[in-house]
Amino acid sequence: MKNNLLKQVSLGSALALGVGLSAAVQAETLQAVTDPSFVPFEMMDQESGEMVGFDMDILHAIAERAGFEVDLRTMDFNGIIPAVQTGNVDLAIAGITITEEREEIVDFSDPYYDSGLRLLVAANNDEVQEVSDLEGMRVGTKIGSTSYDYLQENLGDSAEITPYPGSSDMYMALLGGSVDAVFYDAPNVGYFAQTKGEGRVKTVGPLYEGQQYGIAFADGSDWVEPANEALAEMKEDGTYDEIHKKWFGEAPDSQ
Repeated sequence: MKNNLLKQVSLGSALALGVGLSAAVQAETLQAVTDPSFVPFEMMDQESGEMVGFDMDILHAIAERAGFEVDLRTMDFNGIIPAVQTGNVDLAIAGITITEEREEIVDFSDPYYDSGLRLLVAANNDEVQEVSDLEGMRVGTKIGSTSYDYLQENLGDSAEITPYPGSSDMYMALLGGSVDAVFYDAPNVGYFAQTKGEGRVKTVGPLYEGQQYGIAFADGSDWVEPANEALAEMKEDGTYDEIHKKWFGEAPDSQ
C-alpha cells in the first residue's frame, strides 16, 4: 500500500512537472500570422507547401536569436492587425507599414524594411542614378500608382512618362528598349531585377517616398525588445544584408 502510494505521489509529481515543462515550451512558441500573397515578402512554395520569402527569412532569423519558435498561419491582410489587437495571435509580419494609427493598437518592432519607390534601368545604363537624370528620357511606370504621381510632380513635361496597366508591361518595355527606365515600388522592381531581369536590368539610386515595415506584436508584448535586439545583431553581423540581397539585391540609401 505504501509503495503504491509513493508511486501515485511520484506519478502525480511527474505529471505536474510535465505540465509545467509543457507550459514553458508552449510559452516560447508564438502564434504568428502572415498574408500569403505579398510577393516576394511572403508566398507559398508550391513544391514544399511552406511559406517562403523575405519576411519569412527575417522572422525565422529573429526567432532563432530571440529564443522563440513560430507557429505560422495565413489570412487576408485586412484581418491581420485585428488578429494581433484582439490577442488571437502574438505577432504578424506581412509588409506592414508602421503608422501612428496602428501604433495605437499594437506594438511594432524596430523597422526591418525601408519601402518606397526606386529606379530600374538596363544593366549597361550608367547614365541614370536618380530621378533628375531622367530629363529628356522615356520612363515607364504603372497607371494610378504613387510612382506615376511622383514623376508628374517632379518631372512633368521634361520627360516622356508612359503609364502601363501592369508591372509586367513596363518591365517588358524596358527590356525591349521602349523606355529608358522604370520607376515603381522598390520591392517589386528589386525582385524583378533578382529574378526574370537578372543580368539584364539593375536598380539604381536612392529610395523615394519612403515607408517602413515592422513586425506587429500584441500590445504590451514582452517579445518586442528581444526581437529588436535580434534585428540589431542581424544588421551588425551582415545577416540582414545577406537576406536582403537574396530577395532584392543591394539595399538602397533612404531619401
